[in-house]
Amino acid sequence: MLSRTADNLFWMARHIERAENIARVLDVAHRTSLLPLDVEGTEAYLWYAPLNITGCAAGYEEKHGLARASAVTHYMALDPDNPSSIYSCLKMARENARTARSAITSEMWEIINATWLELNRLSKQMDDEKFSNFFDWVKDRSHLFRGVTLGTIIKDIALSFIKLGTFLERADNTARLLDVKYHILLTEKENVGSSADYYQWGSLLKSVSAFEAYRKIYRDVISPLRVAELLILRDDMPRSLHACMNEVEAALIEINGSAGKEARRSAGELHAALHFGRIEDIFKDGLHEYLTHFLGQAYSLSQIIRDAYLARQDRFETLPISRAVQTQQQITS
Repeated sequence: MLSRTADNLFWMARHIERAENIARVLDVAHRTSLLPLDVEGTEAYLWYAPLNITGCAAGYEEKHGLARASAVTHYMALDPDNPSSIYSCLKMARENARTARSAITSEMWEIINATWLELNRLSKQMDDEKFSNFFDWVKDRSHLFRGVTLGTIIKDIALSFIKLGTFLERADNTARLLDVKYHILLTEKENVGSSADYYQWGSLLKSVSAFEAYRKIYRDVISPLRVAELLILRDDMPRSLHACMNEVEAALIEINGSAGKEARRSAGELHAALHFGRIEDIFKDGLHEYLTHFLGQAYSLSQIIRDAYLARQDRFETLPISRAVQTQQQITS
């Protein structure tokens, strides 16, 4: 496969996954804003969270200043100047799919193209009351695309690059969401590891479709340690870091090739740490430090994959999570 085709498939999948993740983050932010939170400057406090999670804080501050619900929602959902907005992600997904048209099925193209056309129609009549349904629509279209992909494409190297982009992006999002949410809910250092408000932790689980899984596995009160264990180490949780790295490693093995030896080694190292890791050790060393290290390794892996397999073009990458946490802490200081 040509590196340019692999590049387009990788980023097509990654942008679709990113659009879904942003919809999930914004949906939970809207739900959380309806709950009581005893923090000064509550609106700015809450609405910096989705900006931080997606690495959009700097761009937003330059354009809009202080975080406000309507401005943040529009900036992250429909602003074409934000390269990580849902609008921009779906636009880039369509462009990558169009360029790699010969490597995907007609059904896959029709789903992406129809999604883009419908997005342009919806964006012209969007208001604050319609965003909740819009987020559900974005998630549904992402689910539909994945279902059509698995149901129609030949299980060859093209599918492996699609999986690679999907699960690298999903792992990145889960780590960011857990890190930023953890620091919002447990802002005092002496409180790290203690119980937190049920509804706040419930919103975190719902943002990654893990609330029902948590109840089924643990059957007790929601606690930070168990939430972290579920979203980091459980390989039977579809959006956990462990489950995502299972898929990434498998995709790299399927792609194979001498050029990808370092990518397979790096992915294997990440996977092994998750496979044999213990949540008590992670909390002992610091959850934020662990997740920051994971994000750094995931970013390095993405760069190694690019150098080994993909066309070497500049692509948008989200900001480091450490910068996001610092921004959030500045709001509450």
